[in-house]
Amino acid sequence: MLSRLLSTLVLWTVVLGSLYFFGAHAAIALITLLAVLTLHEFYGMMEKMGARPFRVMGLLFSVLMTGAPYYLALFSEDPYTSESIPAGLLVLALLVTCIRVLRERDTTNRVETIAATMGGLLYIPYLLHFLVRILMREADSGENLALCLWVVAVAKFCDVGALLAGLTVGRHKLAPEISPKKTWEGAVGGVLVSAGIGAAIAFLFSDRLPGSLTPPIAALIAVPLAIIAIISDLIESAIKRRADTKDTGQLIPGIGGAFDLTDSLILTAPVAYFIFLFLE
Repeated sequence: MLSRLLSTLVLWTVVLGSLYFFGAHAAIALITLLAVLTLHEFYGMMEKMGARPFRVMGLLFSVLMTGAPYYLALFSEDPYTSESIPAGLLVLALLVTCIRVLRERDTTNRVETIAATMGGLLYIPYLLHFLVRILMREADSGENLALCLWVVAVAKFCDVGALLAGLTVGRHKLAPEISPKKTWEGAVGGVLVSAGIGAAIAFLFSDRLPGSLTPPIAALIAVPLAIIAIISDLIESAIKRRADTKDTGQLIPGIGGAFDLTDSLILTAPVAYFIFLFLE
């Protein structure tokens, strides 16, 4: 517990320090790095299940999927060109995978290779790239960066709130076959903490966030995002259980691997992006 709290404090210090000195470029680098590390761990779990994904190819496409849209937008006047890159890369990755699988895999593993390679690309870098899309909104870059941080804080503090509430008042199991330690009381606590954090950030940093994100609206939006974060966390737990893996890695003391860090963000990022579209 102590190591998890210390790791969380260190991580937030590193993230905030990087963003303060390097701005959106640091955010893109962090998202790209986390997407690659998470996909690497995902492919490792797929291999434990008997699949043989094209790991190196998938990681390369992951880098392009998360990093390329932002930097291409700096040189292109058409925003739709850069926004369509991730979808185009998914199609290209599927074509390359299908061609390679006919030559490099036998009949007992071809379908699994396609499913594992493309499933990882779709589930991890493609969904995480919506954080990049938030950074690319037609607004001040500082405002976009603050909004992206707001999403991350809402999702990750849901984890913290759920953990603390579960330890103190947790009684009823949320999904015992998937994650035995999670409780309904913890989930409610996580959602309430997310709503409080979302409102507090909107109040304290109102000059940096969109004017439409008032504290009451922020708290309201944080509720569905927190619920999605819990679902996203449970999906990662289901994958780990299927792969018979406790932690996806030992990258972060007390937390685990990169997947254990990004799990609650994967489904939350696209939902947040589309919610923000209605606030513009």
